[in-house]
Amino acid sequence: MPEETTSIDYVMEKASGPHFSGLRSPTAAAACSSAFADTNPPGQPFVIGVSGGTASGKTTVCDMIIQQLHDHRVVLVNQDSFYRGLNTEELKRVHEYNFDHPDAFDTEQLLDCVQKLKSGQTVQLPIYDFKQHRRSSDSFRQVNASDVIILEGILVFHDQRVRNLMNMKIFVDTDADVRLARRIRRDTVERGRDVNSVLEQYAKFVKPAFDDFVLPSKKYADVIIPRGGDNHVAIDLIVQHIRTKLGEHDLCKIYPNVYVIQSTFQIRGMHTLIRDQDISKHDFVFYSDRLIRLVVEHGLGHLPFTEKQVITPTASVYTGVDFCKKLCGVSIIRSGESMENALRACCKGIKIGKILIHRDGDDGKQLIYEKLPKDIAERHVLLLDPVLGTGNSASHAIELLLQKGVPESHIIFLNLISAPEGIHCVCKRFPSLKIVTSEIDVALNEEFRVVPGMGEFGDRYFGTDD
Repeated sequence: MPEETTSIDYVMEKASGPHFSGLRSPTAAAACSSAFADTNPPGQPFVIGVSGGTASGKTTVCDMIIQQLHDHRVVLVNQDSFYRGLNTEELKRVHEYNFDHPDAFDTEQLLDCVQKLKSGQTVQLPIYDFKQHRRSSDSFRQVNASDVIILEGILVFHDQRVRNLMNMKIFVDTDADVRLARRIRRDTVERGRDVNSVLEQYAKFVKPAFDDFVLPSKKYADVIIPRGGDNHVAIDLIVQHIRTKLGEHDLCKIYPNVYVIQSTFQIRGMHTLIRDQDISKHDFVFYSDRLIRLVVEHGLGHLPFTEKQVITPTASVYTGVDFCKKLCGVSIIRSGESMENALRACCKGIKIGKILIHRDGDDGKQLIYEKLPKDIAERHVLLLDPVLGTGNSASHAIELLLQKGVPESHIIFLNLISAPEGIHCVCKRFPSLKIVTSEIDVALNEEFRVVPGMGEFGDRYFGTDD
């Protein structure tokens, strides 16, 4: 490793000479860009809805999730904050007012606040006084943009518009007698009510509203947690799922067939080096080869396997798996040829075909050369190209493989970096293939080149960039 280190952020900003992978077809690139613009913007927070009956343990579940996600910014939005303030006539008959009916909440304001939080804006949440049955007129709770938004309340699943904002919906299911006991304790201690009024309200409004509105919304839940906060196993599994989703690039959430290898400081450091315009050719090749090997190994992990038993030197039986036999590589000339050595190192004696695609005139794309195994239709194919830019050349290579009889689901496209526009183009046209990459870059620039990128990869790798 070099003795002089440069900060990752600085190198990423400084990286120049973005690489263009694909055909410079303005029409196709514009189509890709428009497809990219239609999707949700990257970096949106993960929204969790938590519902359940009164005093079911929703807040406890939320607090436990927040505690376990301590390394992420998490904000809790309570539906109770959006109770409508009672007017003078309603206050005179407060014991006849149904606080468990959907009309008791200002759902429009709730929607507006959550939508603003999802877009990265700071919002001011109202503060509701349960003793005065009014909102505080001079104080608000300011909430900043976060990684995770937890929306909690008895009726957060009732309105479809609110449900549509959620990435995960959790229903806390607790025995009715337990909920009633908790409600009595909460309302008498925290909200200044007497036991009789609590029981009267429960029988008149709370239980009917649960049967009419809350319980029917249970069908919308992705996860149901029995026993609420006492169910540590369920909460641990939910937190693990949330962590997985937070670790995914937004495009991986849109396209489940896109896989980004897990980032580590080693991987990030190697990217920092190969993106540096001042790195030597020797070091560029060395660290590129290391990254390529990781991508190839990850891609091989997506191939089908069969169970196999062997006898170990200790005369024991070991049950493992057998590698996929029908496999070949196809490199998109010429940058793709840089990935062939890593594939050969992982797969002894593997057949490798080649495809050369080049722009010819205004309309097109011209297949210059192709040399593929005769039985390629019977094989799983690892398509090799270190940079996925516009996705045009990759799409034409994939089309050629399909014409040769290769099933779309048998193609795994391996590259080091990908532009979002290229991923959109390839995945929309070929939803059954898999893309494996080590990083997804920011975008294409006005010249349809990947930024921050790493320059003309083929020239840098093969030493023809002088």
